[in-house]
Amino acid sequence: DAKYLDGPDRGAVPDDKVPWTTEFKEYKPVTYSSPKVLAGPIWADPDIMTDKKVVLKFNKVDGKVNRKSHMCDYKIVSGLPQNVVGRTGITGRGLLGKWGPNHAADPVVTRWKHDAKGDKVLHPTSKKPILQFVSIKRNDTGEWAIPGGMVEAGDSVSATLKKEFGEEALNTMTMDKKQQAEVSKQVKELFKKGNVLYKGYVDDPRNTDNAWMETVAVNYHDHKGTFHKFKLQAGDDAGSVAWVDIDASLKLYASHTYFVMGAAQVNDAHW
Repeated sequence: DAKYLDGPDRGAVPDDKVPWTTEFKEYKPVTYSSPKVLAGPIWADPDIMTDKKVVLKFNKVDGKVNRKSHMCDYKIVSGLPQNVVGRTGITGRGLLGKWGPNHAADPVVTRWKHDAKGDKVLHPTSKKPILQFVSIKRNDTGEWAIPGGMVEAGDSVSATLKKEFGEEALNTMTMDKKQQAEVSKQVKELFKKGNVLYKGYVDDPRNTDNAWMETVAVNYHDHKGTFHKFKLQAGDDAGSVAWVDIDASLKLYASHTYFVMGAAQVNDAHW
């Protein structure tokens, strides 16, 4: 996209000029960090473009903040981390809080689609069973997505996967303590064993030359029908939530279609 979500137009970057190893003398990225980020919320780093006294430990765990990339060690150029994949047409942080990698966790929660008798529904063409996954409609872009979220400072990926699924897809924030405890127990059981589908850089609309999204996407398959007991309910960041059939026509936010395709493959389901 030429336009950054809530900001200016990106500088043009032809596909063959994305890698930093390719010379691109005419490259003129615009600089943009959202006012929401510059306001200094708790999840955002200081602005090292204007405050040169701040020292962040890139490519390391910096206090409670993990500044390591899943991909590789990234370069620091003129004091700023350089996007591990290449040019984006925009410098600064955009809407992202951290300089360098911003870590997320994406739980792909799946179940088999059943008919009224309780039998698995097979796709008429592929003859493979149809898998469904829990999807939320994002409030910010209006696109359907996996109910994931950012890994907060000091949190593990596994804790984030459970927490985000509860908050985004089951709306645990509005439950009383007893309901929360019951849901938490079931989520914990479901999330005991997962298949890692992807770990690395995400082609996200918020990415810039100096800040980018990375994620760990994990498939948790509901073998026991645990979630038939629970009502899906959208949390704060989601407009709506639903079980969605998985197939090749899905158009999801960022790299989420790719993760869902991975879930279909590991479960030998229809795609």
